[in-house]
Amino acid sequence: MEQEHRRTCVYKIGYHVVFCTKYRRPVLVDAVEADLKELLAQCAAEHGFALSHLEVDRDHVHLFASAPPHVSISSLVKILKGASARRLFVRHPELKRHLWRGHLWNPSYYVGTVGDMSADVVARYIASQKTR
Repeated sequence: MEQEHRRTCVYKIGYHVVFCTKYRRPVLVDAVEADLKELLAQCAAEHGFALSHLEVDRDHVHLFASAPPHVSISSLVKILKGASARRLFVRHPELKRHLWRGHLWNPSYYVGTVGDMSADVVARYIASQKTR
């Protein structure tokens, strides 16, 4: 994680974010998983945040994100979850058979802030999620 420079600030803010599918349905597999990774990366780029690590399991997502200080973590998560759900339902309408009322994500999430010393630990943890 490098320092970021903006017109009015310099920052080094990292977030470890985890969010789950509604009812912990194991729908994030195969093409859905690949599309989700692509969509999350696109969405982050469109809104000016960086995703340095991303891992998708069958029913949840781990990511390591950095955003400018004026972007609240709740806004970051809302943007990522909202845009990814809309775009995944368009690409994969079959998801609605497994999820009632058109909700892909559980409304809650986990977030932990990451300092310089623990960034590598979080990155290794996220990378190891598929191997468990």
